[in-house]
Amino acid sequence: MTFADAKQRFSNRVEDYVRYRPGYPLGLYDLLSKECGLHPEHAIADIGSGTGFLSKLFLDQGNAVFGVEPNGEMRLGGEQYLRHCPKFTSVTGSAEATTLGDASVDFVTAGQAFHWFDAVAARREFLRILKPAGFVVVAWNDRRISESRFGREYEDLLVRYGTDYRRVREAYPEADAMQSFFGDNPLHSRELPNFQEFDFEGLAGRLRSSSYAPEEGHTNYEPMMAGLKRLFAENQADGRVRMSYTTQIYFGQLKTQRKSG
Repeated sequence: MTFADAKQRFSNRVEDYVRYRPGYPLGLYDLLSKECGLHPEHAIADIGSGTGFLSKLFLDQGNAVFGVEPNGEMRLGGEQYLRHCPKFTSVTGSAEATTLGDASVDFVTAGQAFHWFDAVAARREFLRILKPAGFVVVAWNDRRISESRFGREYEDLLVRYGTDYRRVREAYPEADAMQSFFGDNPLHSRELPNFQEFDFEGLAGRLRSSSYAPEEGHTNYEPMMAGLKRLFAENQADGRVRMSYTTQIYFGQLKTQRKSG
């Protein structure tokens, strides 16, 4: 599923996104090192790199990263966030047209972005830019909705006031969609725990960073924020709440699909 406005949905949310979205656990790098042979000499194309959270995980370990991002505001946010990382290269491009050279990278990664891609065109482009033994890694932070009262009530708030929350939620790929993307090639999946802790200001920023959160002036904005205040007051401990995630990870290699007949 794709959205016509996908490349612009976060233009007005960059500051909140940088400050309040979750990063990725270091265990992700350890996992890819063990399972895919990832090492610091590998070049990585981080597609839909946004403000640079996934890119930074690799940069901190010494990898060269090409951050490919179509949204100008998000790309600038990433450039600022990663300005002290000499091995980061910011690229104006998209999953379907990265502008990178043929067979130029060892890994293609996508963090919290794959559901915005045109899967057929992206697959073709990934095959083009990957070296023959290269890997594709798709990861995102999935909120643990049902395990706590806070998680359930936050979900209810999004369903009630989000502009198109259900549509975005349903667009996140399931296992069968990922298998379809990888085709006949083996697909591997893993999960890692992740979390954030927020005071109310942080929780409000986390909500505002979401593409489906109504902006100030929208009919739903004031009741949404009033509901968030009640939610925080009823669930906080020592002035903070915990938002728990599962970092979902899919990885494998791409090869040209076999033709039938």
